[in-house]
Amino acid sequence: MVNSKPEISSRQVRAARAWLGWTQEFLASQAGLSKRAVVRAESGSSQPHAETSVRLRTALEAAGLQFRFSNTVGIGIEIAAPSDFDS
Repeated sequence: MVNSKPEISSRQVRAARAWLGWTQEFLASQAGLSKRAVVRAESGSSQPHAETSVRLRTALEAAGLQFRFSNTVGIGIEIAAPSDFDS
């Protein structure tokens, strides 16, 4: 799986999961990962595999979050614009 987007940080994963009120188990199921992979990704002690990062980001974005990586507006998460979900 090719990843053209920046990788989300362990802080962003933890914050996004908390914002959604998801458990580590639920995020793992949404991302198609093991709970252990989520725990490792959130720990920040090592860089997760690229595919793990992509799966986490995809699951969190599907739940309506967007990730910011700009040095000028900050690094973080935000709720996607409602127009992003209109059919």
